Order: sequence, then C-alpha cells, then structure tokens
Amino acid sequence: MITSQLLHPASIVVVGASNNVHKPGGAILKNLISGGYTGELRAVNPKEQEVQGIRAYADVKDIPDTDLAILAIPAPLCPDAVETLAAEKHVRAFIILSAGFGEETHEGALLEDRILETVNRYGASLIGPNCIGYMNAWHHSVFSQPIPQLHPQGVDLISSSGATAVFILESAVTKGLPFCSVWSVGNAKQIGVEDVLQYMDEHFDPDRDSHIKLLYIESIGDPDRLLFHASSLIKKGCRIAAIKSGSSESGSRAASSHTGAIASSDSAVEALFRKAGIVRCHSREELTTVGCIFTLPELRGKNFAIITHAGGPGVMLTDALSKGGLNVPRLSGPLADELKAQLYPGASVGNPIDILATGTPEHLKLCLDYCENKFEDIDAVMAIFGTPGLVTMFEMYDVLHEAMQTCRKPIFPILPSINTAGAEVADFLKKGHVNFADEVTLGTMLTRIMNVPRPAANEIELFGVDVPRIRRIIDSIADDGYIPPHQVQALLRSAGIPLVDEFVSSKKEEVLAFARRAGFPVVAKVVGPVHKSDIGGVVLNIKSEQHLALEFDRMMQLSEVTAVMVQPMLKGTELFIGAKYEEKFGHVVLCGLGGIFVEVLKDVSSGLAPLSYEEAYSMIRSLRAYKIIKGTRGQQGVNEDKFAEIIVRLSTLLRFATEIKEMDINPLLATDKHVIAVDARIRIEKSRGPVQ
Repeated sequence: MITSQLLHPASIVVVGASNNVHKPGGAILKNLISGGYTGELRAVNPKEQEVQGIRAYADVKDIPDTDLAILAIPAPLCPDAVETLAAEKHVRAFIILSAGFGEETHEGALLEDRILETVNRYGASLIGPNCIGYMNAWHHSVFSQPIPQLHPQGVDLISSSGATAVFILESAVTKGLPFCSVWSVGNAKQIGVEDVLQYMDEHFDPDRDSHIKLLYIESIGDPDRLLFHASSLIKKGCRIAAIKSGSSESGSRAASSHTGAIASSDSAVEALFRKAGIVRCHSREELTTVGCIFTLPELRGKNFAIITHAGGPGVMLTDALSKGGLNVPRLSGPLADELKAQLYPGASVGNPIDILATGTPEHLKLCLDYCENKFEDIDAVMAIFGTPGLVTMFEMYDVLHEAMQTCRKPIFPILPSINTAGAEVADFLKKGHVNFADEVTLGTMLTRIMNVPRPAANEIELFGVDVPRIRRIIDSIADDGYIPPHQVQALLRSAGIPLVDEFVSSKKEEVLAFARRAGFPVVAKVVGPVHKSDIGGVVLNIKSEQHLALEFDRMMQLSEVTAVMVQPMLKGTELFIGAKYEEKFGHVVLCGLGGIFVEVLKDVSSGLAPLSYEEAYSMIRSLRAYKIIKGTRGQQGVNEDKFAEIIVRLSTLLRFATEIKEMDINPLLATDKHVIAVDARIRIEKSRGPVQ
C-alpha cells in the first residue's frame, strides 16, 4: 500500500534522531534538512531537547500527529513504536531503517509480522525494514550519500538492496543521470519491487511522471505481476532496464534432457524480461549507462557516425557497435571529400571521422553539421573527446552542448577525461547532459537496447493447434515420466509441428519392412534409454538391409532398450527447441543450434510461453549462431519463418498441456524450405495436478 503520506508528507518524525551524522538517525535527519524539506520536521531522542536544530521529543507518545515516521531504533523496539504512532499519532507511512528482522533470525521475522499487521490494520505504507529509505524531490528520507539531482523527469530507481542502490547512485551521479525517486525496499515486508511498479503503472501520468525505470531485483516473488505492470508501463511510453541478481543456481539438478541440463532460473528471468520488453543488465555500470541512453532522443535507425580526435577509441566503439548488429557506414563521395578539405591535413572522414588531436571546436561543429544535415544515411552521432591535459575542453564541450540543443539526430557525448578535464565535464553535466565515459560499454548497451522487442501481445496463437486432441492425449496418460514415442508424435502433430516419418518396433522384420518402404539410407535409434548417443544407441546413414539387421540385433542387446526406431536419413542444419517448467514462471522455451552444440556451446535463447511470433523471431536473432541460421559464406540459410512457427506452436502446446515439465526436440533438421522434427522426448508430471 503506497499512501500520499509516504510520497508527499506534510510532517515527518525521525525516531532515533541523532546529532551524530555518522549514525543512520543522524544522517537521515541531516539529509532531510539539507534537502530543503519544507514540511514540519520532528525528532525523537530521550536524551536531547534539540537535535540538529530540530525540536526533540522524549517519546513517540509526546509528538503531534504526523504523516511519516522514520525509525532508526533497535528492531525489538519497533513494533510497539509503530503501534503507538499508527494508533495515537495517525501516522500513515513508515520507513524502517533498522536491521535485525527476518533477514537474520526467526524472532526477527516475528517482529516484522507484528509491524505488518499493524500498518495494514491502519492502512499505512511500510518501506523496509532493513533499508536505506526513500527519496524524491519532496523529501530526502535516506541516510546515505550521494544525493543525486532530483526532478520529475529524472529516473525512478527501485532496488531490493540499499547498499546496491547507493552504489548505483554513485555510478549514475558521475554520468550526470538525474533521478525522480529512489526506492530501497529492503526486506519488502509490505512494499516490494512489484508493488512499486504496480503503483507507478496504475497512477501513471504521462505529462508529469518519469518515463524511465531502473530496477535492481534480488527476488521475483510474483513474475506475472512484474510482467503485467512492466509491459503496461512500456506500452504507455516508459522504458525499463533491470538487473536480476542471484540467478546462477544451476538448472541441471537431476536433469535428464538437454533442456534440463542448460535451463536455469536465469533462463526464466531472461524469458520474462524479453516478454515484458525490459532491457537486461548485469552490472551497475550497464544499468546506469542504459539509464543515460534512455534520457536521449530514441533511436530511429542503426547507422552511426563517430566523430573523435583519438583514433583508438573510435575503432573500439566501431567494433562494439558492429558486434551487436549496428552499423558504422563508410562515408565517401563528394560530400565526404568536401568535409575533408575543410579539416587539417591528415584528418580522416571515412567513419570514424577523426579530426586529429589538433582539431578545433570549429572542426567539431562542422562535422556535426554534416552528420545532421548532409549525410542522409546517418541516424545518430557519437562524439569522443577527451584531453591529455595540454588544453582545456570548455569550448569543445560548448559546441556539443549547442548541437544537442538543436539537432534532430541523437548525439552521444563520450567524454573520457573525467579527471584531467573534470571541471569541463562537470560544467557540461550542469547544463543537463549525461556523459558516457566508456565507449565500449555504451556501444554494447546500445546494441542490447536495439535488440529488445516490444512487450508481447497477450493473445495465444491457436491457428493449426488442435487443443481438444492435446487434452485427450494428456488425459489418457496414466504415469509420470517420459512418455512413449507414439504419444510424443501425437502431441507434436496435434500442435501442427512437422515430423519425420518413423516406425518403432521390437520385431526385426517390421523394422526392415518400413526401411524398404521409406527407402535407404535410414537412421536407427534405441527406444527406452533417455540419452541414446551415450550408449551407442544412434546409428546414422544405414544404407542396406544387412547393415540395419546387424544394428537392430546389437541395439536390442543394450541395457533398458525395449524397441528400435527407424527413420529416413534427412539432411539439413540441426536446430534445437526445448522447454522446462520453472516454478512461478511457467514454461521457459529455449531454442538454438541442435545436435551436440546445444550442450557444448550452450548458445540458446529463452522465451516465456505462450510466445508471439515477434518473441520467437527475437529469440532466434539473439543467438550468437544466428549468422549460420541466416546463411553465411555461401552456405544456404534455414527457413527462419518455419523455425519461428514451430517455436510458437510448441509454446501453445505447453500452455494447454501444463503437465509437461520437461521436453526437447533435438534435432530439428532445417533447410531453406522446411524445418522437420527428427527426435523428441517429453516428460509428464501429473501427480501434483495441472499447473494453471
């Protein structure tokens, strides 16, 4: 519950206020005072009559009615103080800085429960416990530093960790990134990350509220709610980037399939973020860099011009952009020659445009004008300008400032000399700009932003999927575990997924008869063991009946083998699709190259079922091996549309067969015309009932 008393309190009391600004109760009072809070400010300290110039009361029972209470007292004292403040002083918002609650002991968790019951009973907000506080332009109710520049069009930061929020602010302040609000939810006993997003979504005012949200998440308690409100905010014009930490737990516990071996909780997070349209970050520097990118005009194309006076950084930035599929097109022809003639001898205009270390502010202005008005193929400009300490950069940065005020195309300022040209950079930031000190981080995060899809549509793709038949098949299965091949085939055919013709039998003559009808060469595989290749249970390119008969006899002697499957030998690029059920998230669908590559390279991308076609294409194109799928160096590519269609159909199957807990189709054989499933396995778990 987020109340107006939390966001815009007319009065605040700091319980445990101190004259020692190195204690939380002293630091938070100091921040409130220095932040210019204009409401009534009170302090509770039984040993003082005045704290930092603010009147102090001996007990919470003595204060006047107050909107917001900030508690910086030992955990065992907090429940009684909250009860008194809520019941007698009409406090309707609480920030509890104190630690020693559920994050430490069972007894601490019971204290939290008492506090939660009280605040809920009185309809009050609770931030924390175990947090650094909350701040916006109205009040700086945090005990930490730094205090960033705060205004309504800044960034909203929501963090599970107070310390991490501080370090994110440290990174952001040096870049000039402004903030609208900072939420440190701590133990999130009442208000967590999902709650803050829900409030921001349900109360969003496009004219007054921030359009940029940065998240640091340690635990996703309600993935559906996070997905819904993040998607909703993005559809309303917001942009969201997030770090999800603690996702390294292996998903291979007791795994018995390729998917189980590579899927993890991190795959589910990746899939959730893809579906919502959230930009995934893995460090504070990445998160604040993305935040800075979001403050600039949105990119409308993928062609960049780089203007610099230092060749090396321009080359590194070109590499970073190119790796992510963005372009630094060569500039040539009469216009390029015309520009080069106006620069110093030795300057280069091929892109990067290098005006040399001796280049002047006028040269920079000239290059910016050409990129803005004459080079039509350029969508955005990156300007890299530092100093070796021999000259000042005020005039150079003034040129950048003026251009950023008037140019239609986005300009990304990369000013690396934050020490040597510290005064110049600080002056540039004071004018309302951001700075990207590292060009490679900027290039890397730009490519990630450009490759994030829009929030997925909520509709389920049903065309060509026989849902009633899928349910009949699932309902007919009695036992948990891997289902036999004929039921696997039936489920895939019901979803409209094309399958290679195959025959299964424990009788040699029946297997040989099918091979004669299908035509040689054929493939033979054992039925029974999960990992067929590990026991020599797969033989390719069998060209005669005699060879097939020998392999049949050998295979039937292997442990746990109950029959032999035979298929026509097909050719094509091997692809992979799999799925695994993750608690709370639902089915995570993975795709990548097939065969042994799925486990050796682990080059897979993930999506959350059900999937749209846009999500499926995004999954395919985010693979490192996408160039192989697309076709490279004279090699024929595969039918990307068919691959995406099978991904979508599989995700629909999973939506209506939630008893499937693990499956993979490996390989799918793909050509430029067809994509056909060759081998698949499905594990069912019905004992706990279907998961809705």
